[in-house]
Amino acid sequence: MGVGITAETSYHPMKTPEEAHKLENKDDRDQLQQKRGRKSLLALGLIATAFVLSSMQSFDSAKVFRAKPHNEKQVNAMKYLASILQVNFWYPDSELHIVREMEVDFYVSADQSNIVQSLMEKNKIQYEVLFPNLKEVIEKQVSKETNSTSRHSYTKYNEWHKISAWTARIAKKNPKLVSRIQIGNTFEKRPMYLLKVGKESGRGKAIFMDCGIHAREWISPAFCQWFLKEAIQTYGMDQNMTNILDNMNFYILPVFNIDGYIWSWTQNRLWRKSRSKTSNSDCVGVDLNRNFGIAWGTVDSSKNPCKETYCGSSAESEPETKAVTTFIRNHLSSIKAYLTVHSYSQMLLFPYGYTYNETPDHDELNEVAKEAVKAISSLYGEEYKYGSSAITIYPSSGCSEDWVYSQGIKYSFAFELRDKGKYGFLLPESQIKPTCQEIVQAVKVIANYVLNQAL
Repeated sequence: MGVGITAETSYHPMKTPEEAHKLENKDDRDQLQQKRGRKSLLALGLIATAFVLSSMQSFDSAKVFRAKPHNEKQVNAMKYLASILQVNFWYPDSELHIVREMEVDFYVSADQSNIVQSLMEKNKIQYEVLFPNLKEVIEKQVSKETNSTSRHSYTKYNEWHKISAWTARIAKKNPKLVSRIQIGNTFEKRPMYLLKVGKESGRGKAIFMDCGIHAREWISPAFCQWFLKEAIQTYGMDQNMTNILDNMNFYILPVFNIDGYIWSWTQNRLWRKSRSKTSNSDCVGVDLNRNFGIAWGTVDSSKNPCKETYCGSSAESEPETKAVTTFIRNHLSSIKAYLTVHSYSQMLLFPYGYTYNETPDHDELNEVAKEAVKAISSLYGEEYKYGSSAITIYPSSGCSEDWVYSQGIKYSFAFELRDKGKYGFLLPESQIKPTCQEIVQAVKVIANYVLNQAL
């Protein structure tokens, strides 16, 4: 994906960048926005909407394609296409992974779409246009209600300032079950808040869960927020959830890549990376899920700062990555499982990602994943694939679940949430609730399994 060359300012309605940053912390302390009248909130929301629409990178008439090469000649033609044009891959994440019979999702700008179609037709590559105008789909993803009120909602996509305020509010309202911990700061100096939920004290069992490591995957942070809500609202009522939270803690990072997430709301909806500027290049950002110290910089990662999978200048070079790895290292005695939430493609993955070799725990992890996927499908019938990352999706290195496994945390899983490509990263808000509900079932299966192990 091309890097947006636009004003590099953080967004908060009617505030300068400096005031916006201060306001995030201010909201965390006392939620002053709640004191404003509904009319003022509506006005702010409308102004916010106008600001976003005017400053957001335009995707007008950009087309999203799904192509399926059937032979090596067609595979090579697809890779050639990526070498001569600005092809922005959704699935897989780069042309390196294109193989025969793979459905390849990507978008190109309006002025390049005719060239793409001509080349694919010339090579007799099977394809369809998923979205003839990407801008229209982006505008439809977020409802008008989301932009016209400052209220946080579990069934809407929330901007970062709402999520940040929510982390303070939910901890304050539930002090016996939830606490908030700052584990570090982002490149742009925003605080990274972790929510600890559970009754277990001391050094008991725990699960670490993170969401939103890739900025454009909005359904991921939505799930972390939903899971917190579900845990709090059903504790003491649902026997399963109560037993889990009485005997283990969850450490939940609602948004891993905060800077990138804000950028995806204000400048480029399909932004993936962080927003760091540490290289000699004009290109911005690091793929945080290629920045972990496990086979760093080898498979499916790039040393080119302009690439989507740029792995950074070194392993753990990014403050976001360092904050997470430091916390996990300091809690290795208690953290028994790790869950990282992504989208899209409906999969439940486990190590290894950087090699096709199986881990010593492959059979056990496969069985746990099988049961978790079964729980997912029991709710709405959605089918999820499961298996080791390299084989089930594609090889990749420097990824969080592989690094966590290398630290001795056996139960390390990566979720790829809905859907399978109809909407891709632009999953409608109407699907937030069912998506989150089904994944909660899988998390419970994994948590119960971990609890029952004599670790």
